Amino acid sequence: MCRLTKSSPFWLFVIPQRSPSCHSLRSMLPAASSFPRKWARTCAEYFHNALSFVVFLFLDLLETVLCVVYRYLDEFFEGKSPRCYCEHREQEGNEGGVEENEVSETLYGRKNLFRQMKFPGFARKRKESEKIGSHERVNRWSDCGCESCISWMKTDEQKLHVVVKEPSQGFIKFSSGNPIENVIFLHGFLCSSSIWTETVFQNLSEPVEGNYRLIAVDLLGFGKSPKPRDSLYTLKEHLDMIEKSVICQFDLKSFHLVGHSMGCIIALAAAAKYSKFVKSVTLVASPYLPSSKDKASLTVLNRLAERKLWPPLLFGTAFMSWYEHLGRCVCFFFCRNHRTWERIMKLLTRRRDVHFMIMDLARHTHHSAWHSMHNAICGGAKYMDDYLKTLNEDRVKLSVIQGNKDQVVPVECSINIKMKVPNAKVNIIPNANHNTVILGREKEFTQTLEHIWTSSSANDIL
Repeated sequence: MCRLTKSSPFWLFVIPQRSPSCHSLRSMLPAASSFPRKWARTCAEYFHNALSFVVFLFLDLLETVLCVVYRYLDEFFEGKSPRCYCEHREQEGNEGGVEENEVSETLYGRKNLFRQMKFPGFARKRKESEKIGSHERVNRWSDCGCESCISWMKTDEQKLHVVVKEPSQGFIKFSSGNPIENVIFLHGFLCSSSIWTETVFQNLSEPVEGNYRLIAVDLLGFGKSPKPRDSLYTLKEHLDMIEKSVICQFDLKSFHLVGHSMGCIIALAAAAKYSKFVKSVTLVASPYLPSSKDKASLTVLNRLAERKLWPPLLFGTAFMSWYEHLGRCVCFFFCRNHRTWERIMKLLTRRRDVHFMIMDLARHTHHSAWHSMHNAICGGAKYMDDYLKTLNEDRVKLSVIQGNKDQVVPVECSINIKMKVPNAKVNIIPNANHNTVILGREKEFTQTLEHIWTSSSANDIL
């Protein structure tokens, strides 16, 4: 029986004669109190959208101004002004041997109110005499010129920087006469091979350490690998360099592939081309958003780099993905002066070495990062369905690992892959985000990889 007191709310006294039980009354309270919360949430969402519109409108204007500023700065320092992507694509034919469909639509299809208004001086067209020659190795005035950033220019044959961990001789006894297994690691955007050498390489079990050759790659334009100005960093160019620097260099006839974020797209491209050679593919936080081929690139850009202020990580991604000249300012401030920032970090943290993830954030040029984002990540989205279809038909072992708190790549991407490749194994890691799916749980992550590799080898034997 429900007992009423003087302190009871007024509405309890005006209940109809057949009043519900106390339990029923309590069940009505959340519904009554949820309305203010929904209203507040709706208002906050409208305010966020309005504020995002104003901020990005200002950034559109600032991008317009910087387009003109960089045109004159480039002409002053270099004697020429390379073309930017502030105007719609023109029919110029194949440039530098790059097919038109290899260049992402997002380079020219990014919306900007002032671009549509044909703001004077907004776009820079490159004359025929200004086209960058092949294998251009001269750094731009806004790029870093330190020894570590330009060391690749001193060699005639351009290959990717590769870190190889050969099987340990002391553990060969564990191999039991089996042939050496090869594993190729491909890092994500704004990273390097360090994400593998500082985690997986340090936590191998003895049997794997004695029977596996691990090959971690600095992708084209990142880490210690070449960063040529004439490259558009398309998916094909990334794949060609991996073939040249790893697959052909080591004469690999079978191998496993492990990719993280952007590296997943390149890993799928390699696996689809060498599906008869690949023993397993492991994708960590792979961006895959199904869409029609003509809209795939823009779909990825709008989902992974949505123009919103919150969360901050999304705003940072949108800022660097939508604004070519604003992004160049950030790279000029941080990447060009990375040695100074490293010294500051050492002083602040009182450590001799800066964390490798912080170091990797500045080990690229704006040209390499900008084009990899659009041509490899967004442009590569057009081919993901074909790659997954090939792997499914050839029954390549596919494993997907992702954190359930990933704010960079939606968790639905892993589910999408499972729908496309029913035999894929999907492992969603609780309380892990885009990076902590690896960092902070290195031993567990390495054990998962080892299980994938050894089970693949066991199936081949059977």
